[in-house]
Amino acid sequence: RRAADSPDFEADDLLAAWRARQTPSVGAAAGPKAQLATLAVSVQLDAFTKVKELMDKMVADLKQQQAEEVEFKERCSTSLDENEKTIYDKNELRKDLEARISELEAKMAQLAADIKAHSEQIASTQVEVKRAGEQREAENAEFQTLVGDQRATQGILNKALTKLKDFYEKKIGNKNAFAQTEQEPPVNFNNYKANAGGGSVIGLIEQIIEDSVRLEKQATDGERQAQTDYENFVLSSNGLIKSLQEEIVQKTKASSAAKGDHALAGADHVGTLAELESLEQYKADLHGECDFLLKNFEIRQKARREEIEAIQHAKAILSGAASDDA
Repeated sequence: RRAADSPDFEADDLLAAWRARQTPSVGAAAGPKAQLATLAVSVQLDAFTKVKELMDKMVADLKQQQAEEVEFKERCSTSLDENEKTIYDKNELRKDLEARISELEAKMAQLAADIKAHSEQIASTQVEVKRAGEQREAENAEFQTLVGDQRATQGILNKALTKLKDFYEKKIGNKNAFAQTEQEPPVNFNNYKANAGGGSVIGLIEQIIEDSVRLEKQATDGERQAQTDYENFVLSSNGLIKSLQEEIVQKTKASSAAKGDHALAGADHVGTLAELESLEQYKADLHGECDFLLKNFEIRQKARREEIEAIQHAKAILSGAASDDA
């Protein structure tokens, strides 16, 4: 049927050749009828040759289609495999980027919290230093007042003590006593003698002076210790403030770096999502092109092989018929 579709093949020629095949072959001497029969056989042979050529072309075309289909199947399989692998890799990259972004966001939040805490601690320490300074000034003023009072008290008491000692110990007053033997007093007075309680007064004053001196010494020692403690506190506080300020500088730099890394990771994430979208679209296109062939590949190959075998079998039949005619 396919041979008959060729423009080079005429159905009448085939019919004529077939009819001539039914006429016994005769030599040229048999006359015009014999010559006509010979011509018919020749036409028959020519028609079979064209049919077989067409069959050969059909077989070649079918084999070419088979080969192209195999190649197309391999290309589809390779493309789909590569697409799946690329999608997997990009999804892994997406997960890594998302984890990185979350990590950087947590890091930036922690750095911000640390910087805030350090700043608050610096402010609190500065307030404590200021309060300590004010308290130290008040304590020093109180100390100065106390020392001044104690030294003034000691000065007064020492003067009084000197006077008393001059009187009681040197008995200056006895030298100026009334000369009782020289003049008879109008009234009969007892003889003058120093007050027996003078010694206890002197002892009391000396005790008060000692207590004052001891209090001054205690106050002085306390003031010296308080000043030392204050200076140490200020020194350690300044060291803490300096350390916190340095940490703020470092954490600020780290925060800036983290923000830069976060921006880059975010851009990479957006790009990866776009690539994944493109890969999914390409995957859909591949399935649109390849699914039918991949699903029906064996059926199509088998059907084409059977068609090739049928054509080759038909050609063999025609070749046998041509041999018989020869």
